[in-house]
Amino acid sequence: MRDDLNRPYALSAINWLGKQSIFFLIAALLAWPLTSAVALAQDGGASFAVAANAASKADVSTPAADPGAPEANPSLPEAGPNVPAADPGIPQGNTNGSGATKDTDISWKHFPMRVLGDQKELWLFPTQLARGRHWVPTLAIAGVTGVLIATDPHDQPHFRNNGAFDETSEIFSTTNTEIAIIGFPAAVYLTGLLRHDSYTQQTAILAAEAYIDSAIPNVVIKDVSRRLRPSAVPADHDFRDTFFQSHVTVLGKGSSFPSGHATAAFSIATVMARRYSDHKWVPWVAYGVAALISFSRVPDMAHFPSDVFLGAALGYTITRFDVFRNRDR
Repeated sequence: MRDDLNRPYALSAINWLGKQSIFFLIAALLAWPLTSAVALAQDGGASFAVAANAASKADVSTPAADPGAPEANPSLPEAGPNVPAADPGIPQGNTNGSGATKDTDISWKHFPMRVLGDQKELWLFPTQLARGRHWVPTLAIAGVTGVLIATDPHDQPHFRNNGAFDETSEIFSTTNTEIAIIGFPAAVYLTGLLRHDSYTQQTAILAAEAYIDSAIPNVVIKDVSRRLRPSAVPADHDFRDTFFQSHVTVLGKGSSFPSGHATAAFSIATVMARRYSDHKWVPWVAYGVAALISFSRVPDMAHFPSDVFLGAALGYTITRFDVFRNRDR
């Protein structure tokens, strides 16, 4: 009797996994090869850099080597009092440039205090404006968002009851995109663990930090704006007067403005683009996937274009100028 009662639940679970399997596969294909390829490329870049340094030193005129002296290994960096020992857990190709890391506190132990420090800087941002700083990007983001809000009622009707987006909406559903957003940093961290690569592990920790940092103001704006989702607007109504109409939870669920998926996707993409900026293809892939996830929310009738734009802007700016503020990474 109990088996008969449990059978419907088991069948429902199997059916759900079957429907989501394609997106699990897509997330794996995006996450695992990307992080593995970057890590391998960094190792190759380190070897190339060391070999290039050795070659350049060989061009300098030096006294003839003593035939009785042991031959030096050209694959090892020159030791000396001013040359620090290399950390084998950090790919040496990443120790310089905009993606370099010299922070010693990127760890789960320091994670809560880092987030608190980030939030302090974030909510004190108006004091920066009062000093006359950052007005140009702030006005640009506010202006574009305002224009998009004004055009939302004219753009969104094109996606209502449009069968051309049914398949896209099913693939990039809320559940599927959440799997990709949460699963990607997890795959990065697992890659770092398996390779004993502290740099990759720290990248995943920074992605989690950026995700939380951007999610907090996103929720606050949602609670204040209380904008109806396009799917919640009755069929006999247009898409005007959607603000301050929705009933939301404490965490902002039910409010459309701004898009939480866009904020999360671009915060994680910005971390990947910054940490692996030495490889020109990484920012293109990272931001391309983030844009695809973000704008898929419009034909899905989950968000307006203005919601997506502001969410993406929040994810990028908070990560770029708060998580990475005054830190040599």
